[in-house]
Amino acid sequence: MRKEMRWPAAVYKNCAADWIPSSTGVVSLLVQASPALQAPRGHFSVRNVSEPGGAPYPEFTMKASTCILFASLAALADMAATLPPSLERRAANDGVRVVTVTVPSAPSQPTPAALYSWREGSVDEYPIHASCNGTERAQLRRALDETVELAQHARDHILRFGRSSGIYARYFGNASTGEPIGWFERLARGDKGGMWFRCDDVDGNCHQAGWGGHWRGANASSETVICPLSYETRKPLDALCSFGYTVAAGKLNLYWAADLMHRIFHLEPVGEGAVEHYADSHAECLALAKSDPSKAVRNTHSLQYFALDAYAYDVVMPGEGCPGRPSSASSSAPAPAQPPATTTAAVSPTKTSTAGAECHTHSDGVVHCV
Repeated sequence: MRKEMRWPAAVYKNCAADWIPSSTGVVSLLVQASPALQAPRGHFSVRNVSEPGGAPYPEFTMKASTCILFASLAALADMAATLPPSLERRAANDGVRVVTVTVPSAPSQPTPAALYSWREGSVDEYPIHASCNGTERAQLRRALDETVELAQHARDHILRFGRSSGIYARYFGNASTGEPIGWFERLARGDKGGMWFRCDDVDGNCHQAGWGGHWRGANASSETVICPLSYETRKPLDALCSFGYTVAAGKLNLYWAADLMHRIFHLEPVGEGAVEHYADSHAECLALAKSDPSKAVRNTHSLQYFALDAYAYDVVMPGEGCPGRPSSASSSAPAPAQPPATTTAAVSPTKTSTAGAECHTHSDGVVHCV
């Protein structure tokens, strides 16, 4: 099919276009134009020269452009009349012919692989189980945040003073600082995925007198249960050194942060089975620092006592703290060097701190009450 373009003021037979449909659905357009041809301004018409005497196509008003543009429009206008069989033709009720032309698309590009991110999937907060109600969840979240804060300061105190700290020497002797720094860092900044703090009595232990919570041990080594007694007796970290509390004479589980530190060290992903109970009382921990420093840096209670003592001295009561007086059993322990400890007389703890023993289970299934 050949198209001839006509202009009102003159006839230009040198401008024509041919379109050639193919079986692939791709239409080729061949445009022929005289080099001297210049498109005038005004109207133009298109006549199908394959139909002698045929009526001109409707005129379009537009600014003059190139012959190529007009020829292209003319060729496309009559496309529907001679569609190849491979093209689908549909007739509308109003007589207008609607044509669907399928044109092969460019080959799809493969989806680029996602960039590697070493932080993807990490968990930065200790997860709280769905068994905890809104009140329990709020208290636990604050308590866990305080536990992380306590561990971070314990780490920072060692990084600042090293073995020159009298508080460090008191609980760890001459042991290398690397291991306790690592335990505190693991608790504070390690990935927390897979660990759970539950509030249901899934193992049936919370009904027993004195149970503030327990590590689930062989049932689920990455889970710990917090019993109702904890919500009734634990105090926030900002109350440290109040109510007559001293580190030497007070209970380790009086404050949420120290109690949860103990429970977190029992979890396999944090304590890795290495942080255990080698000494319990304050006096026993001081003795362990002298007799076996390598165990002192892995002793759960030594880590707790150190964290509380350093936080009290550096943050709560700067330069003073509330260390209390060691019992007679450990009175031979050397006086701290740097930072110095006070010799404030021990004050009797409150009824809360002298309450009956609380219990939990160890990795070997042994029930431990403090």
